Amino acid sequence: MEDRSTHMLKPKLFTILKDYSFSRFRTDAVSGIIVGIVALPLAIAFAIASGVTPERGLITAVIAGFFISALGGSRVQIGGPTAAFVVIVYNVVQKFGLDGLILSTLMAGIILILFGLCGLGGVIKFIPRPVTVGFTSGIAVLIFTSQMKDLFGLDIIKLPSDFLEKCAAYIEHINSVNYHALFAGVLTIAIILLWQRYIKKIPGAIVAMIIVTATSYFLKLPIATIGSTFGEIPNRLPFPSLPHISLALVRNLISPAFTIALLAGIESLLSAVVADGMIGGKHRSNMELVAQGIANIGSSLFGGIPATGAIARTAVNVHNGGRTPVAGMIHAVTLFMIMILFGRWAKLIPLACLSGILIIVACRIAEWHSFFSILKAPKSDILVLFATFFLTVLVDLTVAIQIGMVLASFLLIYRLSKTANIKNITKDLEDEEETADYHSISKRDVPPGVEVFEVQGPFFFGMISSFIEAVQIIEKPPKVRIIRMRHVLSIDDTALNALRQTHNFCRKHNMIFMLSGVHTQPLFALERSGLLKEIGEDNILGNIDDALNRAREILGLPKLNRPEPFIPTVSREEHSV
Repeated sequence: MEDRSTHMLKPKLFTILKDYSFSRFRTDAVSGIIVGIVALPLAIAFAIASGVTPERGLITAVIAGFFISALGGSRVQIGGPTAAFVVIVYNVVQKFGLDGLILSTLMAGIILILFGLCGLGGVIKFIPRPVTVGFTSGIAVLIFTSQMKDLFGLDIIKLPSDFLEKCAAYIEHINSVNYHALFAGVLTIAIILLWQRYIKKIPGAIVAMIIVTATSYFLKLPIATIGSTFGEIPNRLPFPSLPHISLALVRNLISPAFTIALLAGIESLLSAVVADGMIGGKHRSNMELVAQGIANIGSSLFGGIPATGAIARTAVNVHNGGRTPVAGMIHAVTLFMIMILFGRWAKLIPLACLSGILIIVACRIAEWHSFFSILKAPKSDILVLFATFFLTVLVDLTVAIQIGMVLASFLLIYRLSKTANIKNITKDLEDEEETADYHSISKRDVPPGVEVFEVQGPFFFGMISSFIEAVQIIEKPPKVRIIRMRHVLSIDDTALNALRQTHNFCRKHNMIFMLSGVHTQPLFALERSGLLKEIGEDNILGNIDDALNRAREILGLPKLNRPEPFIPTVSREEHSV
């Protein structure tokens, strides 16, 4: 999906300006205004669900959304607060307060910039699918359950962040259900589902928010609203300022900041890839990470929350004709104008209405089809999926990602160690079936006193124990030991050390140690480690025939010619057919 240009640190905006026209601006402006209206209820809902005041969601959508579009590596990416951050932001706020959240967002921005400058735009997408599906589905469950308080209007003063404690609080306060709030929430969900079934152009969330807010206002329903819970929404942006910074706080926030950066990087690049498929474009992944970092730093300085590329809003932008970053910039300006001109009306929105919107969002991001499809995958992938999912729900998203990645890595190493092997092919000669393989050892004359081992697959730390065990078993010490490496395309430091140990072992037992068929990367590693000099260049041979002739030379035997390739004969009758 990407070419060499994807690694450029040049915003897409700079690329499109030379060919920009008024007609393109008109289309971008219409799309940007529509996306801005779509983003309004989501920005407020994500902020409230994250445990902060609603204006911080709007600030994030305005500041971060503008920078992500203006400096990003995608033509159509729309940025802002997303559902993926709700859980991690809520936990940070509960543990470290608002200052801790703002500082962790600032730190995450710096980490993202470093990711981009180090060229990790392509690497960060190699997160195993069971890990991403596991934590995404876990986030969906947490968002869904966190909305039960406002959906049912439960009289809970402070909702616990822990999943099991939250469920216990719901059960304890089940008798305090506000049926007016439940009506508003269910009406919101029903309107969204029915509206989007028949009308695609106008977002159902906006329609539901207007209808439910008007209904609750004119009927004077006794339910909690943004105004009754959080007060007035400011009609201006605050002045930028640095959060309180201390060494102890920074140390405690390193883990959540890294998680925020990783989530922002994964979601933004995933959104950019999806957008590429929609418009037939190619995003610049490293520039996108840098832009995400700048956007999160900007959001934190204005008191906002973490932001990233939003797949749903990006899709709305594409479907409404947005084709340049100008559309995303106009989306941010539109939100700013709404905040200034109509922010006072937002205080009338019922919290149950926002809960209904978030429940729909949770159901959409759950990826249950992907979840159940992985259940048909190898057992190791299922283990990673369940570990990440249950740790996300029951423990912490940061822990879930860390353990999920570590577990996936260990299982990958285990699988690779099973595919790689070392065998004494000299002993197996009598059992080897006749083959047409020109390079087969059965086609060679291996003289007495020569022992040939072959390493198959990547030569790395996962197979070292079996390698050492195989080469140090001596029934009758040979005079020459050859390690054939024609299938080894890569080698690590642990394997180099194992070769050094084997060489020393051979020297101790008066055996000549040789390597054959060494590829470029292993040969370069041998040279850099000094092992090439220790073994001796004369004992590093290009192929098995040269190695066997070198062994014959050491044993005082005449050299043999290289065997001719096996070419099957074809009769005239077969050829004519």
